[in-house]
Amino acid sequence: MTSDAVIVDAYVDEPACLGVSPYISPYIRSVAGALTEHGYRPGYVTIDQLRADPGRTLALGEARLVVMIAGITVPGTYIGGTPASLTEIQQLGTLLRKPTTAIGGPITFGYAPEGGKKAIRQAIAGFDVTLSGHPAVALDAWLRGREPAGTVDYARLDPWMAAGSGIVAEHPAFPYVICELETATGCSRAVTGGCSFCTEPFYGLPQYRSIEGVVAEVAALHAAGARHFRLGRQPDLLAYGTGGGGEFPTPRPDVLEELFTGIREAAPALRTLHIDNINPGTIARHPDAARAALEAIVRGHTPGDVAAFGMETADPAVVAANNLKAQPDDVFRAIEIVNEVGRVRRNGVPELLPGLNFVIGLAGETPATFDANRAFLARVLDAGLLVRRVNIRQVMPFEGTAAYEANTLGQHDKEFRAFKEWTRGTFDEPMLRRVFPVGTTLSEVIVEASGNPSFGRQLGSYPILVGIPLTLPTRSVLDAVVVDFGMRSLTALPSPVPVNTLPMSALRWIPGIGKKRAAQIAARRPFKNIGEFRTIAGATPIDDMLVF
Repeated sequence: MTSDAVIVDAYVDEPACLGVSPYISPYIRSVAGALTEHGYRPGYVTIDQLRADPGRTLALGEARLVVMIAGITVPGTYIGGTPASLTEIQQLGTLLRKPTTAIGGPITFGYAPEGGKKAIRQAIAGFDVTLSGHPAVALDAWLRGREPAGTVDYARLDPWMAAGSGIVAEHPAFPYVICELETATGCSRAVTGGCSFCTEPFYGLPQYRSIEGVVAEVAALHAAGARHFRLGRQPDLLAYGTGGGGEFPTPRPDVLEELFTGIREAAPALRTLHIDNINPGTIARHPDAARAALEAIVRGHTPGDVAAFGMETADPAVVAANNLKAQPDDVFRAIEIVNEVGRVRRNGVPELLPGLNFVIGLAGETPATFDANRAFLARVLDAGLLVRRVNIRQVMPFEGTAAYEANTLGQHDKEFRAFKEWTRGTFDEPMLRRVFPVGTTLSEVIVEASGNPSFGRQLGSYPILVGIPLTLPTRSVLDAVVVDFGMRSLTALPSPVPVNTLPMSALRWIPGIGKKRAAQIAARRPFKNIGEFRTIAGATPIDDMLVF
């Protein structure tokens, strides 16, 4: 075998797949496996590494083949990495004169620089080959002398995903990398066009991967040192194993139980096993089966998990105009059911909570839409329910979707900004206080940005950003106790809290202390025990977290 092929991970983000660091997408592993089958020894590099070290870009010129995977169809805000822009993609393709270059992934659907802009489908300048359809299948076809195109075929993809699993060890965040696991592609609602803005129907009706295929890949990833997994590459995990059955198939709890049991057995040392997409319409239409399926997930996963709901809007007229999955009352009932199953705490955090996605700029939207959105979130707050997070983005319409022609882009910018500000100021902080009350311990927070404060996150689905008022080295790992709240982040101190050595600037964050008392504490240190400490500080909500 020769080490003369390099995979460039320019990052992907689709409705049913996340591959932005610290996530690594299934596309990377399947392409690595296909290259291995053709006699290559594939290497791996991220777009962030190429930005940071121009020498790596020059080194790519020594390869015989470079395969880039790229494309964002649901733009987000990223902390662990920055997806490649179209300019960067084309510049890299143009720079690489010597190797043969290929590009694939959702970039082939089109490109837009941000949400609120139409994605334009175009040939990507500088690349010799465009891999249409599934990148690994298309690459295999091209390497066999055929057209570089192909659709999902798990009989071929499963062996490649297992064979390419070792590539994860080359990820710059390894071993703190989340392996996005694929269970299905395609949408059960593709027969009606699916949601007006979504690209998942481009893959057709659902194709479900076998439990054996998933488990074999997990075993290979575990053997390669991976410990963090997310069942994220699918539009609705509750539909797994149903074989279709209409737009909203009835969940199969027994199949999900078998899937999670198999993963656990294949990866006995795993640290994270989370999920992503759950269709609230499935829960609303099949509440009993969905509840049993969610219970199976909770038995098999790790806590702190999030079921992402593609709600999109609380305006019934917009739901109807865009063929969306669920009416507002359906989503509310789905939130209630996930709370019934998942709000119980383990290791201090809720097992499983819903996350809500709103999309702005859809057909039928009016100023009243934003009133409905606010009223829905206020209803959730008033009902005492828990929601892990609310994402609000502007639609990015792709050619071939209904939203490409029928949308309200740019018509309600003022209302969009006001709704976003209201959500961040009125909904998010009270909800964070419910989900992560003072004294909550967050295990294994990984520092991603050093400074004062340093910022880190746990690994998992939609992990909360944690600010720690200390200068900590990147990639350091610590347990942290929650002491305060921002709109979308927490302030935390190392757990247990070392009172006698903590800088005064950090002491002030102990609840009830403040700057003045922190100075008094610093002047009287060291303390022998909690009793001595309380003579200065009094009782605090985190007394059981303090050490002396």
